[in-house]
Amino acid sequence: MRDRVKLFTWGSWICMLVLWLPLVAAAETGADADFDLFGDEYSDGQSVAQAPIYDPLIGLNRAIFKLNDFLYLRLMEPVARGYARVTPEGARIGVKRFFKNLGWPGRVVNNCLQGKLRDAGTETKRFVINTTVGVLGFRDPALSRYDLQPVSEDFGQTLAVYGVGDGPPVTLPFFGPSNLRDALGMIPDHFLNPVSYLDPWELSAGVRVVEVENSTSLRIGEYGDLKKEALDPYTFFRDAYKQNRDQRIGE
Repeated sequence: MRDRVKLFTWGSWICMLVLWLPLVAAAETGADADFDLFGDEYSDGQSVAQAPIYDPLIGLNRAIFKLNDFLYLRLMEPVARGYARVTPEGARIGVKRFFKNLGWPGRVVNNCLQGKLRDAGTETKRFVINTTVGVLGFRDPALSRYDLQPVSEDFGQTLAVYGVGDGPPVTLPFFGPSNLRDALGMIPDHFLNPVSYLDPWELSAGVRVVEVENSTSLRIGEYGDLKKEALDPYTFFRDAYKQNRDQRIGE
C-alpha cells in the first residue's frame, strides 16, 4: 500500500513537470478563445432555472455539497494558487488544451451517436490539426487559423437526445452538481477517455489530479464570487447546472 501511495505521489509530480517545463519556455500570454472558466458548467447567475425542481435527495445532496465546498476551498484552490504562482497562464492554458484534445474519442463517438456526423467530422479535423500543427494539442490552430469551433458532446447529452429524462438531482463527491442521467453517462465517458487506460491506476489518477488542478488554477476565485451572490449556494448551483445542461442539450 505504501508503495502505491509513493507511486501515485511521484506520478502526479512527474506528470506536472513533464507538462510544465516545456511550456514555461514557450508560454503564450493573454486571454484565449478556448478559455471558458465556469462557462462549461454554470450560468452567470442572472437567469438560473425558475421552475421548481423535484429534489428527493436534497438532504444527502446538501451534505455532499458542504463536503465538496470544504475540499474545494481548503484543498483544491490553495494547491491551484501555488501552482499558478510558478506556472505562467499561457502554459496552463496550453495544458488545458492538451487535455481537451485528448477527449476527442468521447466527443466524436457521442456526436455520431446523436446523428451529428458533420460535427463529428469537425471534431476529427480539430483533433488532426491540433495534434500535428498544434503540437499534441497544446495550441489550437484549428480554431485560431481555420475557425473550427469545438463541438462538445457527452453521453449524458446523448441519452437526453434519445429521450432519457434528467432524473433527480444528485451532487457527486468531488464532481459537484449533476443528475441521475448525467451521472450514469459519466461511466461510458470514462472509458472513452484515453487517460483511463494508463497503467497502473495510480498513474491515471495522478494525471487526473494534474488536469483538475490545472483547470482550477484558471478560474481561481470564481466559485467564491458566485457563492457570495447566492442566497442558497446549494440550490443556486443545482439550478444553474440544470439550466446550462438544458441549453447545451437543446443546441
